[in-house]
Parts: sequence; structure tokens; C-alpha cells
Amino acid sequence: MGAVESLRFFGPELVLIGAILAVIAIDLVRGREAGEWPGTVAFIAAVFALAATLRLPGVVGARGLLAGVPQSWLFGRMLVLDAFSVFFKLLLGLSLLAAVWMSLRSPEVRGRPNEGEYFTILLASGVGMFLMAAAANLLMAYLSLEFVSLTSYVLTGHLRHNRRSGEAAMKYLIYGGVASGAMIYGMSWLFGLTGGMDYAAIATGVGNLDSTSRGALFVALVLVLAGFGYKISAVPFHMWAPDVYTGAPLPVTTFLAVGSKAAGFAMLLRFFAFAVTTSGPSPAVAGVPLTVLLAALSVATMTLGNLAALSQTNMKRLLAYSSIAHAGYALLGLVVFRQDGLDAVLLYLVTYYLMNLGAFVVVMLVAIQTGREDIDAYRGLAWRGGALPAVALAIFLFSLAGLPPLAGFIGKFYVFAAGIQGRMYVPVVIAVLNSVVSLYYYARVVKVMFLDLPGPGDAPVAFRFADLGVVGALSAATTFLVIQFGWLLRTVEAAGRVFRG
Repeated sequence: MGAVESLRFFGPELVLIGAILAVIAIDLVRGREAGEWPGTVAFIAAVFALAATLRLPGVVGARGLLAGVPQSWLFGRMLVLDAFSVFFKLLLGLSLLAAVWMSLRSPEVRGRPNEGEYFTILLASGVGMFLMAAAANLLMAYLSLEFVSLTSYVLTGHLRHNRRSGEAAMKYLIYGGVASGAMIYGMSWLFGLTGGMDYAAIATGVGNLDSTSRGALFVALVLVLAGFGYKISAVPFHMWAPDVYTGAPLPVTTFLAVGSKAAGFAMLLRFFAFAVTTSGPSPAVAGVPLTVLLAALSVATMTLGNLAALSQTNMKRLLAYSSIAHAGYALLGLVVFRQDGLDAVLLYLVTYYLMNLGAFVVVMLVAIQTGREDIDAYRGLAWRGGALPAVALAIFLFSLAGLPPLAGFIGKFYVFAAGIQGRMYVPVVIAVLNSVVSLYYYARVVKVMFLDLPGPGDAPVAFRFADLGVVGALSAATTFLVIQFGWLLRTVEAAGRVFRG
């Protein structure tokens, strides 16, 4: 489709772009007198962007969610419309909505002189992630990922006079610059080998390569993987995550842990599962140890994340290493290069959204009450007026560990099952052992909340009814998803039908 015709499928992005202009105008006209207007406009825009995504053709139909989404190129083969991209736009829209809501509640954001700038950049980052989900061209993939990275650096350093926030932003910038340079260098190799920019042309070009191009193709894929691996915080591109998660404002940390990771997986899955490995019996592809490379990446990521989390005493840092480990679990579904593996990754990302978002919401609410982020701040939380948040956090943490009958168990079950069907027995066994290891540091937090008695410095806490409602809804979804998850399986199966050009 041309540019004008493509606009009717570009509704969610247009809503966010309009909101960005509105927030900028409010900030310029009202200045410090803008009050809650920038955040309110951003929240309304996030709601309308999510609604605009649901109103795209074929998203909601008689056959189920995403079952009737058409498939087509947009904007001259720069973007693509299919159920896969719409699935991630829904997930990213929910992530943006959660980040804006958390920002409206966070003292790290509210009442600061640069509040309008913050919501402008947050919405801009949301637009970039939507473009990442639909990118099917090397140029668009790089530009969208780089745009999201640049906005993320600024959001991380939002607390201007906080040394920890500034240090986190600087580290993020340095690591991101190196990964970005490696990725675009690999993309230039790939373009030189295949002569194509969009993924369909790359798939055709890779299929026509002979065995003499095997080494060059392998180098190109490793370099591209560096950029995608940095975005999902996979080992060894994970080094930014703990410091950034700790130094950034809590709403930004949540957005990076949930939204940015989902956008990174959208690009990673589309590129490796459909641009490279669906090109037919090519001698070059057959000689590239891509499965071994990704399996090693998955095992290293989950193992390092879990082992490093064992000694953490800060909740944000603990959840940062936990996020790294979960990227390793999700990668296991990609390693098998089968349709059921792709479906398992999509299912896993939905469950990860629920339980990780819920955990960060509770961490934010406790930080608002206590002014602390360390695990000792949770001592006796259940007996200090925080019984519901304590129970909810226990549900989220045990779900992250993969205990039945919680949502995390369903996600891990399907990922591990896909690995077994793909005969990846060693990585699956290592993943199961890692899940056992993770149970220790998750249970340690639960033990502090319920079994440790409050000390003299542990004051009672009180939470707003609206906040408890959000926490209760997320914990209920995490608990009861296992009972009614047939619709989710049908949705991820529909989302797995990717447009191949």
C-alpha cells in the first residue's frame, strides 16, 4: 500500500502522535501551571491508542481475537500489517497504559518542572515501540529501535539531580551505542549478501546463497543479534539492565521491563523466524550454527540472571535479574524454530506481562509508603496494613517462579513443551533447574513479608482503594488465567500467522 492508503491502518500511532503534540502545546502554554494536564492527556491517549488497535480490521471478530486481521505491506514495504504486529501492539498499548498510570501515581514524576517533557517522551517511546512491532524492513527496524533507545536514555535520566539516575542513563547510552553500531554493521553485511532491505527479499536472497557465503552470513547474524539481544537484555548484552532498572524512576523501569522487552522480542522473532530461517534448503543457512548459538544464548541468559538474583537486596535490582532470566526462558521457544515454539513465546510474553507488571506495581506502592526499595522495607508487610499487597506480591513472585496453578506455570509449560518437541532436551533440563533456583530468591521476599516480625523502624502502611483495585485485578488475572486460557491459546495461534510477503 502507498502512504495515503496505509494511514487507515495507522490509527494507534496517529493517536499517540496527536497526543504528543497536545502535551507539548499544553506544556508550552501553561508551563508550570499545567498541573495534571500532561499526565491526563497522556493517559487518555494511551486508552484511545489501545481502542484504535482493537478497531483495526479483523482484530475483533466472530472467529475470535486477531483471527481476521488482513496481511499487507504498508508505506511502501517499510511496515507490515498482520496479526503478529497487532498482537504486539495490543501488548505494548497495555504496557504504555500501565506506565502512564504508574507515572500519575509516582512522586518521582508528579510535581516536577519537567513533567510535560516526561510524558511527551514516554508517548514518543510508545510510538517507537509500535513501529518496532510492525517493522519488516532493515531500515525501519533500525530507526525504530534506535528511536526507542534514545527516548529510553532520556526517561532513565529523568531524575536530573539524582546521581543514581544520571549514572544509569550514561551506562545505558554507552551500552546502547555499542550494540546499535554492531547491529547496523551486521545489517549492512546482510544487505550486501542478499541485496534486499525488506524481510521477504532477505529471505529470498539468503535462500540463494551458496556455501561460500556461510561465514559472512554467520558474522552478519551475530552482529544483528547483538542489537536485538541488547533490547531484550540477553547475555552478554545484559550489562545495562541492573543499573538502569535500579536508577530509573519506577514507572520507567516497568515500561522497560515489560514494553521494551516485548518490542525487542517482536523484532527478534520476525527477523530470525521469518527473514532468515524460512528461506528454504540453502547451503549457507544449513551451515550456520544458528540453533546452537541461540540455545547457548538462552541457557546463559537464564542461568546468569537467576544466579545473580540470589544475592540481591534491592527489589528493583532483583526484578532486573529476574527479567534477564525470563528473557532466557522465552528464547527457548525461538530456538526450536517451529510454529508451536513461536506460539509458546507469544503466550509466555502475555503471562510475563501480567506477573512482572503486578510485581512492579506493588514495589512502587511500597516505595511510596516507605520511601525504600530494599527487601528489608517489606519486613512484616502483611501485618503492617499491607496484607493485600503482600498476598498479591506473593502471587506474582510465585508465578514468576512458574508454580502451578498460576499464569507463569502455563507460560513455562508451553515453552518447555515446545523445547521437548524440538528435541532440545539439555536446554529444557537446564531451564527447569533454573526455575528451581529462582524459587529461592522469590520465596525469600515472601518469607520477609509474612514470617518476619516488623521492627521498631517499620511503620504501618496504608494504601488507596484504587491502587488496591489495580493490584487485585492483576493478581486475579495471574491466578485465574490458568482456568480460562483457551481463548489466549487461540489468540496466539492467530498471531503466529505472520505475513511473509
